[in-house]
Amino acid sequence: MNQAKGKRIIAEMVRELNREGRMKNSRNFIQHGSTSVYKHSVRVAYYSLLAAEFFHLDAHRKELVRGALLHDYFLYDWHEKNKSHNLHGFRHPFTALRNANADYKLTEREQNIILRHMFPLVPIPPVCVEGWIVCMVDKGCSLYETMQGKM
Repeated sequence: MNQAKGKRIIAEMVRELNREGRMKNSRNFIQHGSTSVYKHSVRVAYYSLLAAEFFHLDAHRKELVRGALLHDYFLYDWHEKNKSHNLHGFRHPFTALRNANADYKLTEREQNIILRHMFPLVPIPPVCVEGWIVCMVDKGCSLYETMQGKM
């Protein structure tokens, strides 16, 4: 898959998620550094697709992209001082899954991607290759976004 095709797949899925739910609201929240949750999620989806191709992994592409786009669908600003945001790293996969289930019909694989992307902070690992891809790519993107402009 070339880069243009990967970007088209993601753009199509983002349009679908914007029509059906609150995906566009994730533009209003910062994830790491100055990167919005929306931009972070799109980046994770894109690099997850590239990783699946590069490593010749037998991944379900649509579920990989949807799970990656929704993995941080928690829809709040975790930087705000608020008791409910304590332990965000441990809790947000559960909030993201609850929000995603409220807005979309998710497959078991998509649910697993969302719920287990914070392994090992969430101690139960993903059970599908797509979950492992998003888990690892998310960590790389998070590091990049956090360190951007600091080196």
